[in-house]
Amino acid sequence: MKRVKTGGGWPAIRYAWRKAREGGPWRLYRAMRGKNACKSCALGMGGQKGGMVNEAGQFPQVCIKSLQAMVGDLQDAIPAAFWSEHAIADLQSWTSHTLEHSGRLVQPLLLRPGATHFQPIAWTEALDRIVAKLRATPPPETFWYFSGRSSNEASFLLQLFARLYGSNHVNNVSYYCHQASGVGLTSVTGSGTATLTLDDLQHADVVFVIGGNPASNHPRLMHVLMHIRQHGGQVVVINPVIETGLVNFSSPGEWRSLLFGTEIASLYLQPDIGGDLALLTGIAKRIDEIGASDEAFLNDHCSGWSELRAQLRRLSWTELCAQSGVPQEQIHRAAQVYAAGRKVVFAWTMGITHHRHGVENVQAIANLALMRGMVGRPHAGLLPIRGHSNVQGMGSIGVTPKLKDAVIERLESHFGLSLPTAPGLDTLACLEAAQDGRMRVAFCLGGNLYGASPDSAFTRDALAQLDLLVHLSTKLNTGHVHGLARETLVLPVLARDEEPQPTTQESMFNYVRLSAGGPVRHAGPRSEVQVIATLAADVLRDAKQPFDWQAMADTGRIREAIAAIIPGFEKMATIDATREEFHVQGRLFHTPRFATADGRARLHVHDLPALGGGNGAFRLMTVRSEGQFNTVVYEEQDLYRGVVGRDVILLHPEDMREHGLAANQRVTVRSPTGSLSGIRVIPFEPIKAGNALMYYPEANVLVGRDVDPQSHTPAYKNVLITLDPRAVQCLSSS
Repeated sequence: MKRVKTGGGWPAIRYAWRKAREGGPWRLYRAMRGKNACKSCALGMGGQKGGMVNEAGQFPQVCIKSLQAMVGDLQDAIPAAFWSEHAIADLQSWTSHTLEHSGRLVQPLLLRPGATHFQPIAWTEALDRIVAKLRATPPPETFWYFSGRSSNEASFLLQLFARLYGSNHVNNVSYYCHQASGVGLTSVTGSGTATLTLDDLQHADVVFVIGGNPASNHPRLMHVLMHIRQHGGQVVVINPVIETGLVNFSSPGEWRSLLFGTEIASLYLQPDIGGDLALLTGIAKRIDEIGASDEAFLNDHCSGWSELRAQLRRLSWTELCAQSGVPQEQIHRAAQVYAAGRKVVFAWTMGITHHRHGVENVQAIANLALMRGMVGRPHAGLLPIRGHSNVQGMGSIGVTPKLKDAVIERLESHFGLSLPTAPGLDTLACLEAAQDGRMRVAFCLGGNLYGASPDSAFTRDALAQLDLLVHLSTKLNTGHVHGLARETLVLPVLARDEEPQPTTQESMFNYVRLSAGGPVRHAGPRSEVQVIATLAADVLRDAKQPFDWQAMADTGRIREAIAAIIPGFEKMATIDATREEFHVQGRLFHTPRFATADGRARLHVHDLPALGGGNGAFRLMTVRSEGQFNTVVYEEQDLYRGVVGRDVILLHPEDMREHGLAANQRVTVRSPTGSLSGIRVIPFEPIKAGNALMYYPEANVLVGRDVDPQSHTPAYKNVLITLDPRAVQCLSSS
């Protein structure tokens, strides 16, 4: 398959038309125009201004990811005969793409101990089984996992249920993505989220895009970057791979861009995988050398400047260049672009957080921004680019093992309740406890816990130790057929735009959207809130602290509680009447007064980590393809990288020659954690030599359980691997 030369463009138009034909053009358009927040990334499309409208009220705003998610939910129901025709062993041979396209789940499914097939059962039996198991299980032996696609209302209700039941093992998918951002930002500004609004970003004159590929994963963000470039601004991209869409992007919505393309990166730096901390420190060192730091801001509004400055002057350029893999001249150029900027935004994604030093990476970005006073002013700031459409909202409303003291106090006083005090475990720690026999039940609100977790063999074995694993899902995924407990239940739930009551979601700009819901497409699936309230009422019917769970099945009542309990969400109390969407209070920093105890931002000093590699080993990063969103694979081809299939490893041709590898040769890839056989070697010049690229989640079998000590985020990047070229098999080029 030939790699395209620009992102978006005519291929995107053709693909969008194909997806429209799958879903039905008029049916898809009506669904996309509904007053519901986008189901894909957290950029903030949709809501009360109508679908295809962003937070700034601009129309039309739509991307391939939005279409893919909607078309998936518009599928026909999986027929009842499917479950007798396909054994678990059969389904385990299916790809993520095939499972996703099997149709909508419409019946509760039960996999009994020792059974070979899922069995459709009635809702009554499914709920009774869950209630009986929870009532018989010590609460500390249960954990509760939340996907980022659910609503604030369902998430708040489920975490409250879990805690009143007696478990603080409440966590969400952010521990596998942006938890390092939250911890890092909190250590700097006192708030763990973006410091700016979409409007701020649109007015920036310099944007750093670090460790991400928004052309594939957040396409609507490309329109902002495109307009910044068209108005004379600069975009600095930092990524070990030269990604097509970050070099040039053709917007289908603008004829000149569609015909001729728009240059995105004005400067593209390629560090070695894991070299970001050294590179960011190097840019900071150069800012200090040329006298571009804002000394007044640093002295008046920051703590730790003297310590950071001393370290920057102590580090040698030889060390910084060797540890980053970037020549000194290029680092100087990046610093010069930054020094010339008046309104600068630093944006990043999992290329920064998926490291053993993910929090330090985030702190280094913040150091750089603070050095020129680019936090605490309009049109500048820090922006973690979040993937799931409501993963930030879940963290905001209490989906975390450790609630803030203020939230605990308000919860207990508002409802007259007592919450458990035992420490909760993060996501990976819950799986490790399951493997050790210390967990008996897991309850998953959406998502694909198996597919998202590192060390796939370990994850499968850990889940197998559970007595019961419950999924609330709309469609099949690999977790349903590979991550199996002794007994597994799958409950079909409604998509966001099918909910009978309004729900809310929070964008990565701290903006709360109100989704209207809509008509159901299939008989059988139920509202997440309804399922949770019903289970809680039955499980806790004999509780010493009675609670009206059925009343809380009203999402309006839940919003009133969120407004009373969660700081910054006070406007949630009136959103039903006013339909006024809002920014969460206390998070946006347009003046240099921060949410820390003394109001000052904190700078941090770091030691540079060793990268590893060499001596026949490669530094591997796992990534998503162009036709993918998180663990969901919509297409088997990767248009932007020119690859068909996912059983591949992408290497620089120079590395292939050095190791005697041929194009399409099959090899075994080994890491200290696991191995994958029959992997096809693809020559890929855009990746920096010495580094390698494979697809997530298939390559998770190679990823160990090493985590960043501060955020507990696994290191999906900079995995050291070797290749075994024995039993060479050359295939025809694709």
